[in-house]
Amino acid sequence: MPYSTELDLLAGKGLVFPDGTGVLENDALLASDAIAMDAVPELSTTASAGIPAFMTSYVDPKLINVVFTPMRGADLGGEVKKGDWTTTNAIFPMIEVTGEVSSYGDWNNNGQVNLNPTFPDRQSYHYQVFAKWGERQLDMAGKARIQWAAGLRQAAALKLNKFQNQTYFYGVAGLRNYGYLNDPSLPASIVPETKAAGGTSWTNATSVEMQHDVIALINQLREQSGGIVDTDSNITIGLSPTSSGKLTIANEYGKSALDMLKASYPNLRFIQAVEFGDVVGMAVQTMLAMAEDIDGQKTAEAAFTEKLRAHAVVTENSGWSQKMSQGTYGAIIYMPLGIATMAGI
Repeated sequence: MPYSTELDLLAGKGLVFPDGTGVLENDALLASDAIAMDAVPELSTTASAGIPAFMTSYVDPKLINVVFTPMRGADLGGEVKKGDWTTTNAIFPMIEVTGEVSSYGDWNNNGQVNLNPTFPDRQSYHYQVFAKWGERQLDMAGKARIQWAAGLRQAAALKLNKFQNQTYFYGVAGLRNYGYLNDPSLPASIVPETKAAGGTSWTNATSVEMQHDVIALINQLREQSGGIVDTDSNITIGLSPTSSGKLTIANEYGKSALDMLKASYPNLRFIQAVEFGDVVGMAVQTMLAMAEDIDGQKTAEAAFTEKLRAHAVVTENSGWSQKMSQGTYGAIIYMPLGIATMAGI
């Protein structure tokens, strides 16, 4: 069967297979002006720029949270609740023994002892945040698979805890509320030794020089406590992550300052916190040494009134709001002689 006849039969059944120039050359109808030519060269629609980008985008179902600096204020001396959200002041009674001895004599009445009670106190500070969410806001966030209301509650808890952590180091200005780094009862900071490369900082210090600075700070604790703190005492060293990293630099014998310190002080532990010098804007690196206890009594601890109080959810026209609050005393330092600091490492 001729090729053109076969195409005619297929066309009659609705199947069209154009054959380029061969068809035009052999089919007089297709080669004539009788063929429909209704397509115009100008577009009646906007010129295409391709497939929209959102149609080829992948949305990961896993949400990635922005991270914040770790909160280590409670790790230094522990954390404890004192009172509740109605408590405005906390009083810490202290007893000091006084007296003197005298030479013995059957009829001598000299020599006496007494007690001197004092009542230092700290003020609490209460603070709050609000979480608010609307009906339409929840539905729109749901389209993006975001649990909006739950996320706001987590954000509120984080912001409250971040502030609380700051008070553990610096207290609250204007109140008798202090932290580990600014309590007025603390002894003055000591100065690091001058390094061979110049200055007192650990920037170019050797492992031995850094080790000497830590030992000098521990010796300051020995002196302040009248020998109660010794080599076997439980001692916490607080410093910034940057300074802590420098302690791990090995010397020519493969030993770091950290290795040598742990070998000499078996009960020494290290806490890394950015508040010791890695906070943006801080120019001075500080190191803190704290004995866990002095003669069986806790040296210091962070204190709060309420760790988290979630207040009632309030229904509004087309949304809800909730207040969340906390309370803090900062760091309560019972035994200032059990803490020593060194500034400028």
